Amino acid sequence: MRIGWFDCASGVSGDMLLGALNDLGALADLDALAAALGHIGVTIASERAVRGGLRATSVTVTAAPDQPHRRLADIRKVVDATDLPDATKGRAVAVFERLAAAEAQVHGTSVDEVEFHEVGAVDSITDVLGACLGLHSLNLDRIIVSPIALGGGSVTTAHGELPVPTPAALALLEGSGLIGVGGGGVELATPTGLAVLCEWATITGPMPEMTVEAVGVGAGSRELPDRSNVVRLVVGESSDAPGAEDWIVVEANVDDLDPRLWPGVIAALLDAGAADAWLTPILMKKGRPAHTVSALTPVAALGAVQGAMFTQTSTIGLRWHAVGKHALERQTITVDVHGHSVRVKVAFAEGKPVSATPEFDDITAAAAALGVPTKHMLEAAVAGVRNALTTPAE
Repeated sequence: MRIGWFDCASGVSGDMLLGALNDLGALADLDALAAALGHIGVTIASERAVRGGLRATSVTVTAAPDQPHRRLADIRKVVDATDLPDATKGRAVAVFERLAAAEAQVHGTSVDEVEFHEVGAVDSITDVLGACLGLHSLNLDRIIVSPIALGGGSVTTAHGELPVPTPAALALLEGSGLIGVGGGGVELATPTGLAVLCEWATITGPMPEMTVEAVGVGAGSRELPDRSNVVRLVVGESSDAPGAEDWIVVEANVDDLDPRLWPGVIAALLDAGAADAWLTPILMKKGRPAHTVSALTPVAALGAVQGAMFTQTSTIGLRWHAVGKHALERQTITVDVHGHSVRVKVAFAEGKPVSATPEFDDITAAAAALGVPTKHMLEAAVAGVRNALTTPAE
């Protein structure tokens, strides 16, 4: 599996992503990117830089003066007018849709009404398009991101002084499956950089076991006193990185949730895309009774499941790990039990049925309709399943 791992220990921004991709060789023709955006006036320069003693590539975008404030519809027109590949343009628009949704959530307005001030500037449009162009060219099967340093302190925006992490940054991370960490007295992660990573990656984790093919290092615009202000992109081959069809177990220990809420929690996790969800009674420190809530989820649903676990329970932290999963081939048949249809899930091994489980909701509904004990309906359904299944003679 071909994977990419972003090291965001010093945060992330659009120009840092461009620098890392350019350094890696995935975005070698910056002049072509500038030409594609010629209708709004863009020049792009790349140069070697040093940040905290580390060699890196710095990319600077210069825009023509007097740029207007743009809304999402305007940005769509700018992107559509380029001659870049449709796949790149589609992902770039999706990034700006994420930004618009985050701003709308923060400011209590609609997506179409959001005016992009900082993020709508031409350099951010260039950053997003360039990042999507470079990532498409790498043809990665999976992108993993380290915990993203968000920074601290405050930042001056078109809306005035805002705390860091900014509300938009937190809104972007919400439900994304990526993890942010604070630290430092300045803003380290910009909404543009976060939106690109939230669009392209769904997994936070350390660098996986991999054969390293190439490393790209992108420089931030500032020299920071406490860290090397760079983003590193490591590309290589690994058979251990979670893929689109692999599975994750997400867990949290909870000792302060009203137990009447647990059925709704399980239902919410399943609705978010988990294949299974369950509770395990545990004993925590100081002898406190508690539960571990677990959800088995495909990688594609990891962000939604994590979001559901945070919103539906009282936990403030999660853990997850990749697991193997092997499932038997299965199909659902319907059998008639005393005039009522009952669905039955049948599992097969090597083409032979090895188990059959009646749908219990159908059993209870039929039992209620007939006024008979549920256990009698279950026995009749099992007998009906045996008659319905044909097992080849040995």
